[in-house]
Order: sequence, then C-alpha cells, then structure tokens
Amino acid sequence: MTRSQPSSTRAMADLRSRAAKRAGTLLLLAAAANVVMVASRVLADADQPTLAESMAAIAESRVLYGTTGAARLLSGVLLAGAALFLWKSWAAPSRAGAIAAALLAASGAVTAASGACALTLASAAEASTGAVDPTIETIEYARSLTGKAGFAAAGVGLVALALRRAHPEDTHRLYPAAALIIGLAMQFIWLDAATIAHRIVGVAFFVWLLAAGAALARSSERNPSAPEDGQPANT
Repeated sequence: MTRSQPSSTRAMADLRSRAAKRAGTLLLLAAAANVVMVASRVLADADQPTLAESMAAIAESRVLYGTTGAARLLSGVLLAGAALFLWKSWAAPSRAGAIAAALLAASGAVTAASGACALTLASAAEASTGAVDPTIETIEYARSLTGKAGFAAAGVGLVALALRRAHPEDTHRLYPAAALIIGLAMQFIWLDAATIAHRIVGVAFFVWLLAAGAALARSSERNPSAPEDGQPANT
C-alpha cells in the first residue's frame, strides 16, 4: 500500500502531462489555422461596403474565401478539442477552470459554425447573379454574429482562465495576467468602430495561443516536483 499510492499519483501526473501536450499541440494548430484564415480572407478581399459587392468579390475568389471558411471551421474544432484536454490536464477541478474550459469549447463550436457559414457563402457565390436574396443575407448575418460571439466567448474564457487558482501539482501556468488583459480587450469585437483595436487584439490572442500552446507542450515532460515511488511529495 505504501508503494502503490505514489505509483498511482505518478500515473495520474503522467496522464495530466499527456493531456497537456495534446492541448498544447491543438492550440498551436489552431494558431496556424488562424494564420491561414486571416491571410486567405485578406487576399479574397471580401470585406466590401455592401453585401452584393462582397458576394461579387467572393465569386471572383471562391477558392480563397472557401479556404477562409475551412480554416475558421478547423480552428474552431481545434480550440474545442484543446479546451477538453486542457480541462483534463489540471490537477484539481475548480469552478473557474470549468467555466474557462466550457467557454473555450463553446467558442470553438461557434467559430466552427461561422466557418461553415463562410463555406456556404463561397458555394452560393458561384451561382450568384448579382442580386442578394434573403437566404444569403441570413447566412452572412449568421457568419458575422457567430464569428463575433466565438471571439468574445474565447475572451471571457481567457478571463476565467486567468482567475483560476493554480494547483501546486499543475505543470503549467498559461500567462494569467496576459490572458486577463487580452480576454477583456477581446470584448471590443462588439464595437464596429474599433476596427484597429480588433486587429491589435486579434494579434495578441494569436500570440497567446502560441505561448500557451508551447507552454502546454513543454509541460508534457513529467513535472519534476511529482513524487517518485517511495518518496514523499514536496511541501
């Protein structure tokens, strides 16, 4: 009994480390998908003053805009998966941690829905005659709303993550001060006039994804403070 308990503790620590590595890998992949999404959207030049002009631009760059939608959908799925593994990587459950994981997962799901809407617009643009019917307007509204909601939800998730009390056996800290500031700033997504702020905060969120993903991936190495067989944990 005296030996099996440390062995069980080490096994749980190893499981958490593997979950952290998977969460980190998925966050890094989500960051890469965001780069593809932004680059293809800029090249497609689909942000026009009117929806009719946007649909015309999409029709001329269907592959690029379709890539935007696919990358957004993929980034959402990756973020949702990362949230699940992040939850599994923590040594002890907490309310703030549960809220953070749930919000990040919800953000991923809603972001994926926004990507699906973009893919639908790319498909519809092929048959567009220049007129915009109510169905296209609804899809575009859903794309915009889910995109903003997904970004805002991720921001609130970062705030909850920053407020989570770290456990002594956690192998990683996800830059809580930066997460708090970035998460609050991400709520400016609802202000259409804050275009420049959107870009700055978007870059900051991307940098956080990279830093957090790298930190989680490094934490896959077993926590040096974890107890060895037959030895007590540090206090």
